[in-house]
Amino acid sequence: MPSTELRTRLLPLVTLTLIVAGGALHVAGAPTAGDAVWAATVATMLIPLTVSIVRTLASGRVGVDAIALVAMAGALAVGQYLAGAVIALMLSGGNALEASASRRARRELTALLERMPTIAHRRAAGGWEEVPVGELAVDDTVLVRAGELVPVDGAVRSPEAVIDESALTGEPLPVTHARGAIVRSGAANAGEAFELEATRLASESAYANIVRLVRAAETQRAPFVRIADRYAAFFLPLTLALAAVAWAASGDPVRAVAVLVVATPCPLILAAPIAIVSGVSRAARSGVIVKGGAAIERLGEARTVLLDKTGTLTLGTPAVREIALLGGNGEGEEEVLRLAASLDQLSAHVLAEALVHEAERRRLELGEPADAVEEPGQGMEGTVDGHRVAVGSAAWLRSRGYDGEAAEHGDEGGDGAGLAKILVGVDGRLAAVVTMADRLREDARELSGELRAAGVRRVAMVTGDRRSVAERIGAETGLDDVHFEQSPEDKLEVVRKMRADPELAPVVMVGDGVNDAPALAIADVGIAMSGPGATVSSETADAVITVDRIDRVAAAVTIGRRALGIARQSVVLGIGLSGIAMLFAAAGYIPPLAGALLQEGIDVAVILNALRALTE
Repeated sequence: MPSTELRTRLLPLVTLTLIVAGGALHVAGAPTAGDAVWAATVATMLIPLTVSIVRTLASGRVGVDAIALVAMAGALAVGQYLAGAVIALMLSGGNALEASASRRARRELTALLERMPTIAHRRAAGGWEEVPVGELAVDDTVLVRAGELVPVDGAVRSPEAVIDESALTGEPLPVTHARGAIVRSGAANAGEAFELEATRLASESAYANIVRLVRAAETQRAPFVRIADRYAAFFLPLTLALAAVAWAASGDPVRAVAVLVVATPCPLILAAPIAIVSGVSRAARSGVIVKGGAAIERLGEARTVLLDKTGTLTLGTPAVREIALLGGNGEGEEEVLRLAASLDQLSAHVLAEALVHEAERRRLELGEPADAVEEPGQGMEGTVDGHRVAVGSAAWLRSRGYDGEAAEHGDEGGDGAGLAKILVGVDGRLAAVVTMADRLREDARELSGELRAAGVRRVAMVTGDRRSVAERIGAETGLDDVHFEQSPEDKLEVVRKMRADPELAPVVMVGDGVNDAPALAIADVGIAMSGPGATVSSETADAVITVDRIDRVAAAVTIGRRALGIARQSVVLGIGLSGIAMLFAAAGYIPPLAGALLQEGIDVAVILNALRALTE
């Protein structure tokens, strides 16, 4: 644990121990020694507090701790040592609590860098050699094996390559690239091994650019001003003015110190962080891990929510949307599905897995395939329960001798609307066309309404997917706007523009992929879906949804709204009670020690109110 963090945690315990020790010396008949212990307690706290306040003022802000500093210094100057020590205890306890609330449970770039390809297989005179990615040069020939990440941007030199680009573009279905097509680093090889000719250095690749964007975004987000500091900006001059009037009117500096003591903003130091921490805890119970109190405050003020599509509004994996029978040998829909899924049990292709899952969902009894032959990324043929079955692309089934004219059905509709089609052949004839599509989450349709009910003004989607797909999803979910075909840089610009609009900020960005990481980092609040492949986004986000539900976004905003409202309510209540006590202290009715104890009573009231943020 870093020394600063350890010191923050230990200070309340040390301060309390010294207060008790000073009290014990008083009881033992050594009041001078007891006062010395209390005075030392105040003086010890004044040193780091002064340094902290100077730094805060240097940044152009007035920190809530400034009032406590003046009160402690005044108490020390007029000999009110116990009152000063009590303030020190409240201050150290509040700082420890807030530090605990705002501690980030992330290491921003660690996971991103770990995922970056580090090793490549380069063609050499004697075959293939394994080299660090940084040693690749333009025009080098690279072998990308099945399941590996593409190590560098380059052109396909094999007849074709089947690439999973979901982490970079949001497109959930594998894309087949022909010879000469450019593929980007960070994408995954979803088919058989292929050769690639490097067109850029690794340091200039698409994935390296995303890393740079995340680093830049982390430094560009403006620092957040705590709710306590915002109230301190007006409360501090008011307190000093009243203390000066009390001193001038009475000629007694102790009266001014009494005003400062009862004005010590414990509702700001304690109640606001407690309400915010309670909101963090409440969010965790709802399946949203919020990394610090500042994120809860920003969620409570959110006006715009931007949503990625793949893996966020949709499940990010293909599913069977329709099975269109072509006649074949008279098999029914479920029999065709059963035969195709039985064969595809042997394939690791994402569309094959979708077929198997659909058959399992319908509780079909799958057979044991035999004599299976697969061409990765194209299709598979084998024998199932005495039938010769083939599953794959239209072109592949035509090459295997299946009905050429009927196979044209597999080319219609294409994937222009975010669809993928595969054909199923049985005993030499085509039996069906199976349409696959990314599936909308069941709770996504209600999300826009829930967010608006929570006070969000604008709900939009920003995705790397195509226009037709994005607009269809946007219409189904009732979004206000759709930004399609967005690169990581484009997403970053969308977030920047909305954050610059006072009517739309603060902005919440929700995503799950590598391509979302820069936007998550620069948004006022970044929320990551913690699904497969979401490591990068969860590391750069301010909050992570740990359950497979998109409606948790609305729950997080609602919880943030309530926690922030209760925090403000507690602050106003505490400041109001402190204001009344300040008037009595200025009139000479409340001495400093009594004022410190009275302030503790006010603390109890506002803390109990703040703890309501833990409840529904």
